[in-house]
Amino acid sequence: MRTLNMNMLDKINSPEDIKKLSIPEMNELAEDIRKTIIHKVNLIGGHLGPDLGIVETTIALHYVFNSPQDRFIFDVSHQCYPHKMITGRKQGFIDPIGHPEISGYSNPAESKHDHFVIGHTSTSVTLATGVAKARDIKGEKYNVIALIGDGSLSGGEAFEGLNNAATLDSNIIIIINDNEMSIAENQGGLYRNLNFLRETNGTAENNIFTTMGFDYYYVEGGNDVEKMIEVLTEIKDINHPTVLHIHTIKGKGYKPAEDDKETYHWQLPGFLDKKETGTPVETYDSLTTDYIIKRKNEGEPIVAITAATPGAIGFSKDFRKELGKHYTDVGIAEQHAVGYASGIAQNGGKAVLGVLSSFIQRSYDQLSQDLALNNSPATILVYWGGISNADMTHLQTFDIPLISNIPNIVYLAPTNKEEYLAMLDWSVKQNEHPVAIRVPFAPVVSSGVEDKTDYSILNKYKIEEQGEKVAILGLGTFMSLAKEVKNELIKKASINATIINPRFITGIDEELLDTLKQTHDLVITLEDGVLDGGFGEKISRYYGNSTMKVLNYGGKKEFTDRVPLEELYKRYRLTKEQITEDVIKTLSL
Repeated sequence: MRTLNMNMLDKINSPEDIKKLSIPEMNELAEDIRKTIIHKVNLIGGHLGPDLGIVETTIALHYVFNSPQDRFIFDVSHQCYPHKMITGRKQGFIDPIGHPEISGYSNPAESKHDHFVIGHTSTSVTLATGVAKARDIKGEKYNVIALIGDGSLSGGEAFEGLNNAATLDSNIIIIINDNEMSIAENQGGLYRNLNFLRETNGTAENNIFTTMGFDYYYVEGGNDVEKMIEVLTEIKDINHPTVLHIHTIKGKGYKPAEDDKETYHWQLPGFLDKKETGTPVETYDSLTTDYIIKRKNEGEPIVAITAATPGAIGFSKDFRKELGKHYTDVGIAEQHAVGYASGIAQNGGKAVLGVLSSFIQRSYDQLSQDLALNNSPATILVYWGGISNADMTHLQTFDIPLISNIPNIVYLAPTNKEEYLAMLDWSVKQNEHPVAIRVPFAPVVSSGVEDKTDYSILNKYKIEEQGEKVAILGLGTFMSLAKEVKNELIKKASINATIINPRFITGIDEELLDTLKQTHDLVITLEDGVLDGGFGEKISRYYGNSTMKVLNYGGKKEFTDRVPLEELYKRYRLTKEQITEDVIKTLSL
């Protein structure tokens, strides 16, 4: 239900309506848009600070240019909320629960004013350069504008895009939204130059953009709609590559977001009413940071690494401060992060890289070449892996096929706290393999018994509960589902199934699998990720020339978009009832 009163936003249904406004009316509209962003994020969560900071620039863009004829291409697209409201999708923000079809990211299926599905970083300049090249080849005339910010310049693709864009002998406008932040603080030498440019009001001779061949403009007041209209009018229809560097305030208009830019980059629903919590709850994030601090204090040459997402993996400000030189944020650069970790490991350091599942896929070549081919004993912690109700740009289901099929890498899937700590400790101490660990994306489960497994003996599975006829391999967090299925099989078919904890995603325990042939007719694999190329297929392939029946359960190879998790589990037959039904049918009971 609509609870907002926004006189100016009520009048805006398309970019054409922006062109009718006076400057005071645009400023009033900016405040309406900010109220709506805060309202939307408080209801369903989403990006807050980046969108609050880009409001005036977005209004000015739509006033000066003619979207969709002129193409706006957003980087990451977590700065696209104001653009969406102006281009006919404001109800998705006023009443986001009633309009779930409007996502938090750029999406051409929603509007002709969006040109790409975008949710990952450092892409806008590359995409815009391609769009501009096609325009030129076809002899068309319009402006191509890439908007990049929030640390995205630190990603390698951004440099590659700039390098190519600078050679275009035609219109391309790259807006650098410089709010002095990535998600956390900006990292790297590039941002020293941006800082120098800000300090000199854009006049410094040491200018990375002019060095590359761009025409360069600087606006200190990126949140001043009148100034932005003035400079955008000047560069509209420009016939050569141009960089417009604007200085904005991340979180503008909401003081908590201005004061704590990192925390308010993104928020969960209900943040306006968030209360102080009591005793901190133990999480796999806290287990990780406690372990790293302990090893650092013991004199271990350990280096914790993140690619600009420290908050998402529990690398808090206090943690970063305590680690000091033992911590590196490489910026939004997963490719470099993996290669950097390999270099540390090869030279006797203990590299621990924390990265989200949906972002590790950007570093495939480095995982294969820089890390695995050199057998560098770095530790890669993969967070948030699993089937989820996420936006299509942030799915976490593809890491198992990606990582587990690269030679030399050992990919581990703990089922509880004790296993996780044992795996982490073994990985950091050993010097034989690159090791990835799929950090459980779930509340901490504790067995209460120290795990004394020697993980240097690779690919040895653990029988958790001995049974007969049916064996269930529950990988990682799906161990709980395995136990639910076992209980359901006892109830519905009087089958006491064997429960097996594989622990190793990357290899097959041939001895154990051969033993199962003697007393079992069916093997079930459960994995919290996409099936194609995944763990279960390895088991099926091993049993391919035998009489053993195998049922693989996991996700379908598809891009889902904010589909409820319960619906996905039913679609993939990942419920205890469906699996039991399949077992009974397969065994003709």
